[in-house]
Amino acid sequence: MIFLRILSAQRRAISWMLATLLCFSFFSSVYLSAASAQDSQVQNAGFVEVFEVSGLLDEVLLDALLEAIDEVQKNGASALILQVNSKEAVISDDELNHLAHQIVNSVVPIDVWIGPSGSSAYGKVAQIISVADSVGVSIGSSIGDTGEQVLDPVIYGKIWGENHELLQSSTLNWEQAIGEGIVQCEKVAVDELGNSLTPQQQLARCANPTLGDFLVSRDSFISEVIETDQGPRLSPLTQTKIRGLSLLDQLMHTVASPPVAYLLLISGLILLLFEFFSIGVGIAGAIGAVVLALGSYGLAGLPIRLWALALILISMVAFAVDIQTVVPRFWTFAGETMFILGTVFLYPEPNVQMSWIPMTVGIVGMFILMFRGMPIMIRGRFATTKIVPSQVLNS
Repeated sequence: MIFLRILSAQRRAISWMLATLLCFSFFSSVYLSAASAQDSQVQNAGFVEVFEVSGLLDEVLLDALLEAIDEVQKNGASALILQVNSKEAVISDDELNHLAHQIVNSVVPIDVWIGPSGSSAYGKVAQIISVADSVGVSIGSSIGDTGEQVLDPVIYGKIWGENHELLQSSTLNWEQAIGEGIVQCEKVAVDELGNSLTPQQQLARCANPTLGDFLVSRDSFISEVIETDQGPRLSPLTQTKIRGLSLLDQLMHTVASPPVAYLLLISGLILLLFEFFSIGVGIAGAIGAVVLALGSYGLAGLPIRLWALALILISMVAFAVDIQTVVPRFWTFAGETMFILGTVFLYPEPNVQMSWIPMTVGIVGMFILMFRGMPIMIRGRFATTKIVPSQVLNS
């Protein structure tokens, strides 16, 4: 009897163990299947690349952009997003048409978002945007002032279609761009989560206030709805990869901006002018040569008036004439006049013009330096101490 009771107890224990193992196996398989499905969903969501087009579209930025377009054709990206804040392109018309050709013939969708808030897309940059797959705009941004069309009309037709003449000579803010249909947007009364939208919210939704808002509205971007303490919200599944310029390219791109190129030019000229009147070759000459080379590189990639640049160079010669006398006279005033004219009229394109801040820094700084600073420095550099013999003092 005792043996049978022990055997019965062992059978019940084994039965409980088997039942427990079966339940554990069932729930584990369900969990792992769900996790595997989620991992598969995340993996299938892929990734998009974001490239920032900021400042003037110059040779440096063009090369990096063409490289990005070429790479997304090969690396499996779902889309290439161009984040644009640029007032003009300073590349040739042939290069602009080549860039448009690469965008149109890309097998990967290329979308444009004008942002962040307060950004702009003017001139030839606005022409390039017209061939993108879709365009988004942030609140406070603007687009337009395209100027004469340089994209081949045989291939691209009239850019912006019925808005061609409107954008050619005027700029539209973000509300006008949405109203004119430049920014395509699905007008809905509720968002993805089912929340009702006011007319202002619908407008803001079309405006894509942030890059994230623009991304989640793309067909190439996958998101899921998750529950949070604040309620349901969209969580992105598609990864975002940010592309940018290398440090050297970023330096060259910055040097090629109008105010930086101008300030580097005049700084280099002043240092070389000072070195010309010093004894021997010193650190001012070496730094001046490097700074002048950087400024020349920047100006080479920008539209400039050669006669205005010539006036700035001639003004340095005029300054040098009076520096020899260590007294500001006629040639100092003539040099300052030529320098002001050269500064104001250096850049011909409206969208490439400098603001008043760098111009004021250059003009006022040059005035103070030539009328006060340079005479004092030169006088001190060439001052000699008169040595009186002790016999004369004793007498």
